[in-house]
Amino acid sequence: MKDYIIIGAGQSGLAIAYHLTKQNANFLIVDANKETGAPWLKRWDSLKLFTPSEFNSLPGMDFPHKKGHYANKYEVADYLKSYVTKFKIPIEFNHRVTSLKKENDFFILTCKNKNFKAKNVIIATGPFHKPFTPNCHKKVSKDIFQIHSEHYKSPNQLQKGATLVVGAGDSGVQILNEISKTNKKVYFSGNTDIVSLPQEFLGKTLWWWFRKIGFLTANKYSFIGKKLSNSGQPVIGTDVKTLFKKENITCVGRTLDANEETIIFEKQKVHDIKNIVWATGFKPNFNWIENIELDENQYPKNYRGVSEMEGLYFIGLPWLYTRGSATLGGVKKDAKYLCNYIAKKEKDSQ
Repeated sequence: MKDYIIIGAGQSGLAIAYHLTKQNANFLIVDANKETGAPWLKRWDSLKLFTPSEFNSLPGMDFPHKKGHYANKYEVADYLKSYVTKFKIPIEFNHRVTSLKKENDFFILTCKNKNFKAKNVIIATGPFHKPFTPNCHKKVSKDIFQIHSEHYKSPNQLQKGATLVVGAGDSGVQILNEISKTNKKVYFSGNTDIVSLPQEFLGKTLWWWFRKIGFLTANKYSFIGKKLSNSGQPVIGTDVKTLFKKENITCVGRTLDANEETIIFEKQKVHDIKNIVWATGFKPNFNWIENIELDENQYPKNYRGVSEMEGLYFIGLPWLYTRGSATLGGVKKDAKYLCNYIAKKEKDSQ
């Protein structure tokens, strides 16, 4: 029986673990992966953060690269591994929690080969759970190679011929840009009216300006926070207008349907596609938590990570409190708040 079990050893789980370590708490992290940083290492090879090093630090340890450096996925994974080593954070890997339920005053965490018990549980599984792919992908010919951005690594995975990239978020735009550099014919499906922002402006990083004008600290209950959380996420670091004008890129609007080799878009039908990269995001999945109440976006109801179930907490959700709540450098404020809340609660109960 642990006082606390954290589910997930990503940046959110490690940030909360740091504070529990400082409190000498009896806790453990349980993680489905085989090693620290595994979710980062699974992402595409050329991935780089769009936040510079000075904005990527977890509590108690600076990100180990010079100011203005945009880290790749390997540097992020190495940082997380060093963090675990430095603070001696206890983790048990290869345990995917398949169900969580509360019995009397404690929680039971069920895994394939082992069960755990805890008085309190902090869920830090992040915002990316189930890859989402439109239903029309089932109508696509088996001769067309299809892959979700979760499993995309590089253009080397693609077969000869034209490629379709679906999705207008950061992942979709970065993957589109990378594939277009191979001179392969590329179709882009998604909104082309995207707000794109440079990584630097007037000698300062974009994130310096965001912090200066309050975009990073505005909470989701404030006027500006409500506006930001309901607006589309801008693409950072890629000039999308210039990208869409490249000779080998054709923008075809939204993907509507498919019939074997024919893919139907808003603007036209296309018959020569040989590869599809679905950069269409993820859907949350908290169905494994018994008796949890979800909001309209299928995320657990909570206030700053404190759920409506006694002893159950969340961290690392999108807009848990601010825009940065699910980011590498932004999670530390939520972690500090949550641990202070938990410590006060423990003190009051004594």
